[in-house]
Amino acid sequence: MEKKYYEEYYTLERTNWWFKVRNCILMERIKTIAGGRNDLKILNIGAGTGRTTELLQAFGEVTSVEYDAYCVAFTRDKLPFEIKQGSILALPFADQSFDMVCAFDVIEHVENDGLAVREMKRVCRNGGNVIVSVPAFQFLWSHHDVINHHHRRYTLKGLQKVFDNNHVANRPQGKIVYSTYFNTLLFPPVAAFRLIAEWLPQKLIRRGTGADNHVIPQGSPLNRLLELIFSIERPLLRRGVHLPFGVSAMLVYKMENASVR
Repeated sequence: MEKKYYEEYYTLERTNWWFKVRNCILMERIKTIAGGRNDLKILNIGAGTGRTTELLQAFGEVTSVEYDAYCVAFTRDKLPFEIKQGSILALPFADQSFDMVCAFDVIEHVENDGLAVREMKRVCRNGGNVIVSVPAFQFLWSHHDVINHHHRRYTLKGLQKVFDNNHVANRPQGKIVYSTYFNTLLFPPVAAFRLIAEWLPQKLIRRGTGADNHVIPQGSPLNRLLELIFSIERPLLRRGVHLPFGVSAMLVYKMENASVR
């Protein structure tokens, strides 16, 4: 991402309709996985400006990793916890160090997503879970993806294939225990905006760094309306419903517990 983006991103993670509801959806899924535990050892990869780390602390001890050195320095000055600089392609941790490994909208940023998945699995303990979210559908590719330095968007089948085809040597194979699209109700207007926006001068529709998050002013009635519409999906996803399409996708992969035969 551009350096200026992190200054704006800190506020966006805490006020923008998409971030607020996405984070609720992910934390509700993690709450289900945690099963009431609050002592998990959690790795949060791509911690950005720290909002997801703040939320994950409800479930245990969180270790945060962020690739961009400027973002790490910026966040250290803002928040009272440590963020380590490191890459998802070479995580600086021993094998099987964590009960839960999270990468929220991260693996689309790296060219070798297979290696990223293997690294996440490597540092996850037997019986632990790897949880990811990603942007969905390549036809939605837009200036927003360019600004955010994405390499790709995913179909759910494509995301599942990356996890099914990349295993850690000498470890039991795990399995996908949950996967779904989300941000489904807003898929039609988001798709329409993305497709139309590519034909318009960017300066007419985008503010700040040019990411989609800046199109609608924070605090506006429309920001609140989008938050309410997006939130309608939360009860369905809490019950484990699999939505058929959406702007984003999530996947939970459980490492096989070697003690279970």
